Amino acid sequence: MDLLVISNIVLWLIVVVFAVIIYALTRQIGVLYERVAPAGALAINQKIEAGQVAPELTLQTMASTLVNVGGVRDNGHSQLLFFISPTCPVCKTLLPAIKSAAKAEADWVDVVFASDGKNDDHQGLIEKQGLASFPYIVSEVLGKSFGIAKLPYAVLIDQQGVIASMGIINSREHIDSLFEAKEHQVASIQEFMSKQAYPAK
Repeated sequence: MDLLVISNIVLWLIVVVFAVIIYALTRQIGVLYERVAPAGALAINQKIEAGQVAPELTLQTMASTLVNVGGVRDNGHSQLLFFISPTCPVCKTLLPAIKSAAKAEADWVDVVFASDGKNDDHQGLIEKQGLASFPYIVSEVLGKSFGIAKLPYAVLIDQQGVIASMGIINSREHIDSLFEAKEHQVASIQEFMSKQAYPAK
């Protein structure tokens, strides 16, 4: 009987100790969450940068229509160029998120898909992924004009033809980070968080 009482006391002590440890870890996780800034799209580009006027091009889409890239937009919308490749697995996994973002933000941004290579490869991607309703440009000139070296990559051009934000896109959060950067008038979310942590005097 004494052993049973002692074992119960020991077990309760262990439970209390574990409860305290879990509470302490939970608080620590909360502190870390506040300190770690959200990771926005990483802008790796040696040719252009946010704040510059975007190159102005008029290019033909896969549907044989003409699309103006850059410049002042007649409809007052911004323009999101999403550079992809039919052979890029990450690009394909992001397409549902891009289409969802295009629908959710349709009142202020127009999405344009861009790439280079053989038209046949892209036509298959358009049909399989349901991209026929979007302008889809296959042009080596476009990628070179915007200094695109890695995929998937996105460039957000505002309604005045100025590059608002850009970067490598690996998730829906990265897409949203471009929109947030434009809203806060910074080049990236990282810059915004830096200003929040170290405000200008």
